[in-house]
Amino acid sequence: MIDFEYDPPQGPLVYVHQDEAILVMDKPPGLLSVPGKTEGRSDCLQSRLLRAHPESLLVHRLDCDTSGLIIFARSKAAQGFLGQEFEQRRAQKTYIARVAGVVSGESGRIDLPLAADWPNRPRQQVDPQGRPAQTDWQVVARSATETRVRLTPLTGRSHQLRVHMLALGHPILGDPIYSPDAAAHSRLMLHAETLSLHHPVTKARVSFNAPCPF
Repeated sequence: MIDFEYDPPQGPLVYVHQDEAILVMDKPPGLLSVPGKTEGRSDCLQSRLLRAHPESLLVHRLDCDTSGLIIFARSKAAQGFLGQEFEQRRAQKTYIARVAGVVSGESGRIDLPLAADWPNRPRQQVDPQGRPAQTDWQVVARSATETRVRLTPLTGRSHQLRVHMLALGHPILGDPIYSPDAAAHSRLMLHAETLSLHHPVTKARVSFNAPCPF
């Protein structure tokens, strides 16, 4: 099992949007979405948000090292509705990533099933017997040594974007689990930039954006 030293960043909660039904937050990198299972990892976005909004309820998660948009519900009814938005794939998310090397082509789809690498948890791996996973990618910019891509997950598997880009031969820069150059970067270069779904009260489609910090 892979372990890590948990030293979450401090600072105020960053609200992207709030109303009577939902709270949309911009999570910093290095902060768990929910409490960890081991000692010393109770501090997380959920626990901080509960202090300010005791009614807030979890809908989905972001990896500890990933920054960006995450939505919480403010009632059981809203939580159930939003859960269905994700389960039925009506929710759409896009991420920005900086990856190693120069990606050839302008866009494509990665369709590789994933499963847990049990001896090396929380690491995941491509596994023909794993759960289906699809990611669309599009090149945003290139330099001599790296590529900026926009990633759209069509499924929601653990570490999906990180493992899929590794399988493509272009690991996300700064990845402490999947990239050999992790120490050369201050953080995982992966950010949840946009989120679009139906509002649990109005049922209208709403979209949110958190500008990429890198």
